[in-house]
Amino acid sequence: KDMVNWTDHGSPLSYQSFSWATGKAWAPHCVERDGKYYFYVPVSNAIGVAVADSPIGPFEDAIGRPLVSDYRFIDPSVFVDDDDQAYLYFGNPNLWHVTLEQNMTSYSGQVEQVPMTAESFGQRNGDAERATLYEEGPWFFKRNGLYYMMFAMGPLPERIGYSTAPGPLGPFTYQGVIMESEPGHAFTNHAGVVDFKGRS
Repeated sequence: KDMVNWTDHGSPLSYQSFSWATGKAWAPHCVERDGKYYFYVPVSNAIGVAVADSPIGPFEDAIGRPLVSDYRFIDPSVFVDDDDQAYLYFGNPNLWHVTLEQNMTSYSGQVEQVPMTAESFGQRNGDAERATLYEEGPWFFKRNGLYYMMFAMGPLPERIGYSTAPGPLGPFTYQGVIMESEPGHAFTNHAGVVDFKGRS
């Protein structure tokens, strides 16, 4: 309740909670909607979704199969807009998105790649596979009517950068670095923002 004192409730979920998963767990994201908690977990070259009535679990596989499949679909970030529409963002070395259904366990339309341009995510030099500074670890949120995409910036060791957009699907405009890669910081990185008692 004060962001200082914490209680350890143990692990709320394991890759073994997904009958189809064999490991390779990466960074997840949990979001609340309509009294349920949805845990999006990249495992076994796919993203699974688990559900619980409490943020500390127990979580169970919501659909018994991957929500989306392919190694590039790591590091999910889920955002529910003011109009109640939910979106899922993910990916390394490119950024992808899909529109979630109201049930949060299925999606409509196709998985689409966000255009990876220097204007959107900054220019990287010398890497044909990664033309922009975007690497991984997207985190999407909205403040004062503006949409923000934070992300881990390459090359390694990673920095944290951000882009903004007028809507949830872009177009994005690169804005700069939030955190530099100073000695002692993480080799890889993944940012997140929450609002709490009037501060972020």
